[in-house]
Order: sequence, then C-alpha cells, then structure tokens
Amino acid sequence: MAYFEQLADGRFRATEHTGGAWREEEQHIAPALGLLVHLVEQERDARRGPGMVVSRLAYDILGTVPVAEVETSVRTLRPGRTVELVEATMAHAGRDVVVLRAWLLEPRDTAAIAGSPLPEIPGPDELAPWTPSETWPGGFIDSVELRRHRVEPGRGCFWARAHQPLLDGPVSDLARLVGLFDLANGMLVRADPAQVHFPNVDLVAHLVREPAGEWMGFDTSVWFGPGGVGLTSSVLRDTDGPVGTLAQSLTVRPR
Repeated sequence: MAYFEQLADGRFRATEHTGGAWREEEQHIAPALGLLVHLVEQERDARRGPGMVVSRLAYDILGTVPVAEVETSVRTLRPGRTVELVEATMAHAGRDVVVLRAWLLEPRDTAAIAGSPLPEIPGPDELAPWTPSETWPGGFIDSVELRRHRVEPGRGCFWARAHQPLLDGPVSDLARLVGLFDLANGMLVRADPAQVHFPNVDLVAHLVREPAGEWMGFDTSVWFGPGGVGLTSSVLRDTDGPVGTLAQSLTVRPR
C-alpha cells in the first residue's frame, strides 16, 4: 500500500503508513513533502516538458493534518525561460497545512568544475541497522528501514529507505527521496521525545543535484537554543555523494 491514494485531480487519501510520530492519528509530514514535489514535477512537465531541475525546496508547515483526505494545488509564481518559482499547497477541510515554494533552474554542464569539500560518511552497508520504532511510534516510522551511527545526542549520520511507494504509480527518485527528508529531525535526538517536544515548523532543502537510488543519507546535527528555539541541520547524500543541505526550525517544548 502506498502512502497516498489518488482520488481525483488534486485530491488524495493518506493511508495508515503516513501515521505520525508525535500523534499516530496525524500524518507524519514527510510523505506529504514528497507528494508536493511530485505535483510540482507533474505541473512542470505538463506546461513545458522536463528539463528544469529543482534547486531549492522551502516548506512551511502550517499545522497538523489527520490521516485523511487532502486537497492540493500548484501554481507558477514566477515563470521564466531559465529560472522559475513554483508553489504547491496541501489543505485539509479547507485549511492549508503545508506550502512549498520550489525554485527550478535550467541545467548546464558544469561537470568539469564540480566538487565538494564536505566530508564523507559511512555508506548504508557500513552501518548497523537501527529500529526507529524503539524511539518513535507511527505507521510512517514503521515503514522505513534505517542504518545509523550515533556520535552523541543530537549528532551522527544515518541512511533511510522506504518500504512503501509514495503513490500507486510512477514517481521520480527526487519525489520519493524527498519523502524521507523530514526524518532528519527525529533520528538523532538531543532529548527524549517523551520529555521534550521539538517539532519542526519548516523544512528547507538546497540541492546541487537531484538524489537518486534507494537510500537517502543524512549527516545531521541538532541544536537547542536557550529560549525554546532549535535547529536541525543536515548534509544530504545519496550513495554517489553529497546532494545538498537541509535545515529545520524547531519549537522546543519541555513537557
């Protein structure tokens, strides 16, 4: 069973595999983020064909959403020949719950000057399996396979792959792997989530290339400030190397 079932144009039903980690009757927002990327790609391809690549994904998470039907919409905010800004929105019962603004850029051949100073991390075959349901409940967490190296609370690296498809139909590697990005905030926690709540209110990813393959890698640090605000930051990788960075702003709430 996929994370979402398509009911009609722009309408989807979340399945039990989207069940959240903070509350199981609410969606874990990770699959929804992947779904919105898929819709941006569909709108792009229908309007101008494939070619433009995603360079930034900026999500604002406006509230919780139950494991239920959702409505989506996509519009182009800034059309252009080489640069575009596209917005996708998910709503439930008439209330917006996630808004994505994606920058799309015309690709060019820069292979001769490509490179990154970022350090390597062990690959998925080099890390021990870890069962995230030891820390988190929910259908989404149960659907993901994890390999993890924890250096200390809030610091380490991990690899993730999903056992469920995003939809019962073809989706890109980008959309499928973006559906794992929101895991970053929960796989290397600084504090026991039974004692401290630290949900993220946004997620911003900058990509220098689109990830591919089964596994998504994260080199992650979690930082809590003294005034109730935190930050989870990650370098994103696939098995060929780094693909970009990710940041999530946290509201930190001791129980």
